[in-house]
This record gives sequence, C-alpha cells and structure tokens, in this order.
Amino acid sequence: MANISTIEREASKTSTLHSLDGRIKIISSLLIIVYAVYTTNLIVLAIMELYLILLILMSHISLSYAFKRIALILPFGGAIAFFQLFIKEGTVIYTMPLGIEITQQGLDFGLLLLSRIIICVTAIVLLSSVTPMQDLINSARKLGVPREFSMLLSLTLRYLFFFYEELKRIRNAQKTRCFDIRSKKTAYIWRLKKVGETISMMFLRSYEQGEKVYFSMLSRGYSESSNLYNDEKKLSLKDYTFISITLCLIISLEIIHYFSII
Repeated sequence: MANISTIEREASKTSTLHSLDGRIKIISSLLIIVYAVYTTNLIVLAIMELYLILLILMSHISLSYAFKRIALILPFGGAIAFFQLFIKEGTVIYTMPLGIEITQQGLDFGLLLLSRIIICVTAIVLLSSVTPMQDLINSARKLGVPREFSMLLSLTLRYLFFFYEELKRIRNAQKTRCFDIRSKKTAYIWRLKKVGETISMMFLRSYEQGEKVYFSMLSRGYSESSNLYNDEKKLSLKDYTFISITLCLIISLEIIHYFSII
C-alpha cells in the first residue's frame, strides 16, 4: 500500500509528460510494447529502452525509484527468459553438472526475450508513474473499455485505500496487545491462527462495507444502466506532437533495421 501511495504521489507531479492526455499515454505505451514484441534486433530494443529512460528523466521521476519498480517486476518474466537457455534446442555451448546443456539458440532467444520484457515493464512503469490511476481508468473508458469493467476498476481503486486503513487499524490493535507475527517467542500455530482471524475479519468488514456502499449507490439512483462521468477533453498540440515523435522513432528504427543498417 505504501507503494501505491508512492505511485500516486509520483503520478501527481508536474511535467510535460504528466500533462499529456491519458489516451495518448496509453496508446504510446501500447505502440512501444507491440513494437518491442515484434522486433528481433537487440540494438533496436536498446535504443527503445534509452528512449524510455529519456522520457523518465523528462518526467522528473527518480531513476532509482523507476529502476526499483522495474527490478521488482522483472523476476516474474526474467525467469521465463532464463529457462530458455536450457529448453531451446540448438548448438550446445556449455554443459553443466547433471548433463544440463546450454545452447547458443537458447542464449540468443533468452537475451531477446529478456530485452523485450525489460522494455515492456519500463513502458508500464513509466505510464503508471505519469498518470494517476483514476485518469488511467477514465482514459481507458474513452478508448472503448467496457463500461462494467471500468466501473469495477474505479470502485476497486476508490475503496482500496479504505480497506488498507481498516487493516492498519486491526494491526495497530494487535500491536497494543503485544502480537507480532514475526516473533519467535510465540508458537507458530498460534501466530498462523491469528493471521487467519485477521483475514476473516477483513473479509467480514469488506462485505459489510460493500453492502453499505451498494445501498448508498442505489439511494442515489445507481442502476445497471448507470455510466461513469467522462469529461470531454480535446487533444492538444503537445499530445499530437508526443505521439508523432514516438511513431516516427518506431518507423525510423524499422526502416533502418529493414535495410540492415543496424
């Protein structure tokens, strides 16, 4: 939850990228991700990553903060790239103990896959760091995301912080009674039981709060046909300029790669 608060704080900063329309930022991120998945040239991928790092610097986001978030997500996809060394058939370049073989084709494909994952994760981190969560939902709604899905995300976001406060109050109450989940002085089974009770309490409070919120929404005219409010914001010159730069970079890299210049 502290990370969510930090993300929202970073997304509320002032910069050229922060002021862009959310739709432009979503489309630009998708273009970068799709092209990263499409291309097979490592040099092109390196240039795309440098472009994303430049955008991070332009948006006044701390590089250490961005790299920490990337490093936090990277192991999930990096593990898939790592296993390509052993499962891809090809020319054996090294044999490990127990007869495990590393192939040249596996190494090449693993590096390519890892580069793609890094660019995709960097693009997502940049998008979430320059766009507040509610703005992301509203922009996605304008781009055609189904009403039910966007409303569900909006409600989830709205009450995520509330439920964290509920959990915080429960944890504080436990601390005043000298309960510490990491304490070695108490039996493991007893600690596990208390954690189970905490989870059960959160489920009960979530259900009660959800019921209250739903009845409140009904009393204010909510129905199955209700829609989220979307302001009619027109795209500005800087929005068109940014997406044009991104498109020109992708097209230029593809032309250069096509003629085998890099």
